[in-house]
Amino acid sequence: MLFALPLFLLYEALAASLASPGTAGVRNAADVVLKAPFMLFSGQRGSLAFFATVIAVCIFLIARDLTKTRERPQPRVFLLMLGESAVLALFLGLVVATLTQRLLGALALATQTAPTPLEAMGTGTRLMLALGAGLYEELLFRVLLVGGMAAGLKWLLGARTWMAGVIAATVGALVFSAFHYVGDYGDPLELASFTYRAIAGLAFSGLYLARGFGITAWTHALYDVYVMVL
Repeated sequence: MLFALPLFLLYEALAASLASPGTAGVRNAADVVLKAPFMLFSGQRGSLAFFATVIAVCIFLIARDLTKTRERPQPRVFLLMLGESAVLALFLGLVVATLTQRLLGALALATQTAPTPLEAMGTGTRLMLALGAGLYEELLFRVLLVGGMAAGLKWLLGARTWMAGVIAATVGALVFSAFHYVGDYGDPLELASFTYRAIAGLAFSGLYLARGFGITAWTHALYDVYVMVL
C-alpha cells in the first residue's frame, strides 16, 4: 500500500493542476467509476471525500501493520520493487504482443489510421491518465472485480480455488479490455486491440496474484507511460 500511494498522490495532483475548461472532464474511466458513489452522496465534494477516505484507510492499515510487526519499511526494498516494475513493464508489451500475433496472425499487425483523442492531448494529461490507469484500473479490475468474483464463485458454487480464480481472471480480462472502448475518449473497437488488452488483463491478474497490488499497479502505470508519453 505504501508503494502504491505515490501513484495515487501524483495522479490526483496532476488532475488538480490540469483542471481547466479544456481538461476538467478528462479523467481515467476507472477513477470515475470508483468515485461515483462519493459523488452521488457528496456532490461536488465527492472527489475530496474519496481522497480523504483513501488516505484515512491507508493510514489506519499501515499503522496497524507497523504496530503488529514492529518492523519499519526499508527504502532499498522500495527501490528494488520500482526497478522490478520498470523491467516488467518493458517486457509486458513484447510478451502480450507476441501472444496476440500468434493468435490472430496478420490481423494483429493492423494499425489505426485515424488519430485517437488521446493523441491530441498534452503530455501532462497523458501522464496523468497513464498513472491513473495503473492505480485505478488495477484497483477496480484486479482487486475488486477479479478478487470479488473469485471469492463469490467459491462461496456460491463451492468451486475450487484455482477454478474460481481462472473464471474470475478470464471474465475480468474481457471486461477490462471492453472498458477501453467506452465513453468519449474510448478507442475504436478492433479485434486486434481487444485481444491484446484481454491478454494483458490476464497477465496483470497473474502478476497481481504473484507479486501483489503495488508492483502490479506500478507495472501497469509505467507501461502506459512508455506507450502514452515516451
